[in-house]
Amino acid sequence: MSDFEADKIAKVKKALSTCTMCGFCKAVCPSFKSIGWDSALSRGRIILTYGLLVGDLEADDSVVENMYTCTTCADCTRRCPSGVDIVGIIEMCRADLVKNGHILPKHKAIVDSVLKYNNPYGEEKSVVKTLGVEPRKAKVGYFAGCTATYREKKIAAASLSILKKLGVDFTTVDEVCCGSVLQRIGADEEHALKLMKKNVDAIRSLGVETLVLSCSGCFRMFKEEYPKFIEVPFKVLHISEFLAKQDLKLKPLGDVKVTYHDPCHLGRHCKVYDAPREVLKKFPNINFKEMKYNKSGSHCCGGGGGVRSAYPEEAKDIGGTRLDEAKFADLVVTACPFCVANLNSATGDRKIKVIDLTELVDSNL
Repeated sequence: MSDFEADKIAKVKKALSTCTMCGFCKAVCPSFKSIGWDSALSRGRIILTYGLLVGDLEADDSVVENMYTCTTCADCTRRCPSGVDIVGIIEMCRADLVKNGHILPKHKAIVDSVLKYNNPYGEEKSVVKTLGVEPRKAKVGYFAGCTATYREKKIAAASLSILKKLGVDFTTVDEVCCGSVLQRIGADEEHALKLMKKNVDAIRSLGVETLVLSCSGCFRMFKEEYPKFIEVPFKVLHISEFLAKQDLKLKPLGDVKVTYHDPCHLGRHCKVYDAPREVLKKFPNINFKEMKYNKSGSHCCGGGGGVRSAYPEEAKDIGGTRLDEAKFADLVVTACPFCVANLNSATGDRKIKVIDLTELVDSNL
């Protein structure tokens, strides 16, 4: 990895000297649960990054796989007593791998699709065409995100339905991919920056003052990543935050045991824990119980960081371990299209249903 810049070299060396190999990350790493090797663990990935950096390791298939089975859930960062920015190092390593030609075929297809179609799914229709609601001037903008638009369509439909039922003066956005998938994969930063500018320009042109987003990954991008590169001249809210402030008249769910799964990008990355739970509390007499691992300690669903696209079986295994933690419930509510998709793929013969918060609200509003 001769192309590492000096500051990146310093960051990896500092991480290596700071990491005590205590193994705290081992207890929470979702990919380690599935794979079982230290190389597929935070401390192992730091060592791999260093080996690549100094030329002791070649970027063979096994090394690349271990760098890309990380879901970037950041639970290791939360548990690290030494405060190592593990996710930052992993994403930095991925960017260098891609720069040097080591990109997984599935990820290359995603990058090519985003560059050609403005979404990772190879869909030729724009988000606006797919949603069927044309943009117009409004103070509230709705950003659906690619996954809710093209794959988990019920989430986008429910979100639009809720906004209409509440009488919100809103607009859709002529949106393109937020860039999250490119950043997680390690694609050229310039590609993501172009997407950021397109989205912000489109939103600004509509006079939007508050942007409401369905996807936790998109929300994190606008909240945490966009401001690093570009001015964001509007308020950014996840739809759970928006709904928590609304006077929702909801029907009771009856004798249904409900629990909530915290999406990593919404929770650990952006610290939004209360809003989704406040929305659930609006259901009269809801039979709600937390999972053992919740809020900042919530375990990952396995669907993030490019893992589900490149290593679907590992992602499904991780999703299964999370569902096992919810076996007391009839209904797992979450607030992210990626979590919905991956947890649903892992249900198997479990008698449990996974649903997005917006779908639950819309069907009972």
